[in-house]
Amino acid sequence: MGNNDNERDEINPEIIKDEVENYDAEEIKEDYYDDGDYDEDGDYVDDRDYADDRDYDDDDRDYEDDRDYDEPAERGSKRKIPLWAHLAAIGVIIGVLAVSGVVLWKWNQGTTVIKSNTGENFEIEVLDQIFLLPEDKKAGHTYDDEETILFLGNDALTYDMKDSGFVGQVQQKLGATCINAGFPGSTVANKNSSYSDDYALDAFSFYNVAKAITEGDYSQLHSAAEKFDDSTYDRSTEALEGLDFDKVDTLVVFYNAQDYLSYRIGFNPDNKDDAITYSGALHAGIKMIQEKYPYIRIVCMSFPMCYAYDSTGKLVSGDMTDFNNGRLTTYLQFMMDVSGETGVSFVDNYYGTIDEDNSSEWLLDNVHVNAACNEYMAQHFVNAIYPESVATEGDD
Repeated sequence: MGNNDNERDEINPEIIKDEVENYDAEEIKEDYYDDGDYDEDGDYVDDRDYADDRDYDDDDRDYEDDRDYDEPAERGSKRKIPLWAHLAAIGVIIGVLAVSGVVLWKWNQGTTVIKSNTGENFEIEVLDQIFLLPEDKKAGHTYDDEETILFLGNDALTYDMKDSGFVGQVQQKLGATCINAGFPGSTVANKNSSYSDDYALDAFSFYNVAKAITEGDYSQLHSAAEKFDDSTYDRSTEALEGLDFDKVDTLVVFYNAQDYLSYRIGFNPDNKDDAITYSGALHAGIKMIQEKYPYIRIVCMSFPMCYAYDSTGKLVSGDMTDFNNGRLTTYLQFMMDVSGETGVSFVDNYYGTIDEDNSSEWLLDNVHVNAACNEYMAQHFVNAIYPESVATEGDD
């Protein structure tokens, strides 16, 4: 057996006897009934006063409570807003923000009304992106009462250099000083990674012209101009060399679709400043000008639609034809992306200008536009970049 069993077996009977003999029942009774009294027969009478108003019915033992107390609030009296109401409110807020965003986006893009060959009018969304030059970029600029605009480009500027051309139309509408520094047949991107006299037209790419402007070295342009019979190359080079860029307010980049027609590569994912790609040359050229002349506002003008000949000699729309570097709209997207990334304004001449229905009215050939189209694009430029001048004309 265990130790406990041994202990029980070893209980001393004498100790138990002493505890029993010393037990006082009356003392225990008094301790227990400390608040009561006893009657003559020795029975306990409890005469303590209980603060209790409750009544009991001896017959049916029904309990009645006469105390006053406040009824607890009925469950649900403080109504909770159901979950579906919260979700509905959130949905309404999101809907309002979405609609506002679309309206703001459409307002920023603008619309234009064109007429199809059936005579039906319909609206086309244009993709303008307009940025204002930040105030901190304007330091060091010489401001005067004259707006000076420099135009860089190719045939979009030089095919018609009279008043009926694009630059001439803008000058008439704004009364600004407009400097046409276009180079015929040139592209935004270089054909070759390194310049060679074998392809002198590379000297007049947007990339190399921007480089000459920022470095103040026009020797390559002068040398290349000697290889062309067209005096436009000399005149544009001299215009750039003699220009005080501290007085230039706005610089416009306007090339037609020559990069697409010349099969220039669109984009190099490994080098966003690759000068032999359309996107890279545009990005690098803009950044060079911004770093040298941060106070000049830059505007990129997109090309309008054009036609091209495919490998079979068939005339096709640039809107539908890919020469392994993308369609015209691919190059359009590259210009939009670069403009947004560098914070320069983008004016869309692609949508809402020339399409297959009205091309016979606005194109002189497959690429070059007529005076009516120049006037239309010039007005679009003025409306987008100089809206205050339009408002002034309306007041007059």
